[in-house]
Amino acid sequence: MSRARRYGSWLLGIAALLMAFGAGAAKIYRWTDRGGITHYGDHVPDAAPAQVQTIPVEGEPSAIARLRIENDGDRFLAFADNRLSGPIEVQLDFSRGENVIGQPVLPARATVAPRGSALVAVLSSADPDRGFDFELQMESLPGDPTARPRDVDYLLPLQQAHFRIDQGYGGQFSHRDEQNRYAVDFAAEIGTPVLAAREGVVMQVESDFDKAGLNLERYGGRANFVRILHDDGTMTLYAHLKAEGALVRVGQRVRAGQQIGLSGNTGFTTGPHLHFVVQVNRGMRLESIPFRMVGPQGPLRISGG
Repeated sequence: MSRARRYGSWLLGIAALLMAFGAGAAKIYRWTDRGGITHYGDHVPDAAPAQVQTIPVEGEPSAIARLRIENDGDRFLAFADNRLSGPIEVQLDFSRGENVIGQPVLPARATVAPRGSALVAVLSSADPDRGFDFELQMESLPGDPTARPRDVDYLLPLQQAHFRIDQGYGGQFSHRDEQNRYAVDFAAEIGTPVLAAREGVVMQVESDFDKAGLNLERYGGRANFVRILHDDGTMTLYAHLKAEGALVRVGQRVRAGQQIGLSGNTGFTTGPHLHFVVQVNRGMRLESIPFRMVGPQGPLRISGG
C-alpha cells in the first residue's frame, strides 16, 4: 500500500471515531473499586460497587448515523450505520481527494434501514499506478425519501382540559423554515402529559438537555424531543420536553393517545409549550406537512401566524 493510500486510511479512521463518539454523554458515572481506584464511565458495569455517583454533564445531540470505512484490498468501502429505529437517508461526498474516484460517483445517496447498514460507495484510485488519499463528509436525515403520506386525523397531543395555540402554521417567530412551516406550538405548563397523536414506533429520543433561551445558535437544535415513525413513512416530532421528560424508549411501539412524555421548556423557546409537527423526508430535505387534528370538542382550527 502506498504512503498516500495509508494516509487516507488513517484520516478516515479518525473521522469514523469522531462520528462514533463525538456526542457527549449526558451523564458520567464515578465509582471506586475494591482496590481504591476511582473509575469514570458513560455506563455502570455489572461489577461496579453499590455506591455509584452520577455526574450530570451537558450533552450534545446524538448523531443519527456513523460513517464506517473498510479496507478491501486496493479499494475502500464506505458504509453508513443507522443508529435510529427508523429509516434514514445519507449523502456522502468528498471534502478532499487526490487521484480518487467513487462508485457510484460522489455525491452519492443511500437509504439505510432502521438500525441497519448500507454500502454507500466504493472508493478506488483513478490511476492505479499512483497512490490516492481522500477525506469524506456525510450528511444524514431521518426518514425514507419514498414515503407517501396518508390523509389521517391526528389526536390532540396533550392531556389537558383546555388548549391554546401560541404559534401556528408559518409563525413568524420560528415556523418559517421548511421543517417547521406547518408546526403548531401548544401552550402547556411544564410537566403536562404529552400523548402520541398517532400510532407508530419511537424512532428517536433526546431527553438530557435542561436549558432554554433565545440564542438561536446555542439552543436552536438542542430541545428534548420524541420522534415517532408512522407506517406511511411520515414522522411526528414532539419537542421542548422537560429534562428527562421522555417516557418511551427508542424502538417502542406506541398507540394513539398513549403518554410518551412530559412537556417542558428546553431549547430555543420563549416559554413552556409543546412544539408539534408532522414531517417527511423529500430527498435529503426534511419538510413539514399540513395535518388535521381532532380534540375533545371536535376538529381543531389551526391557523397561521
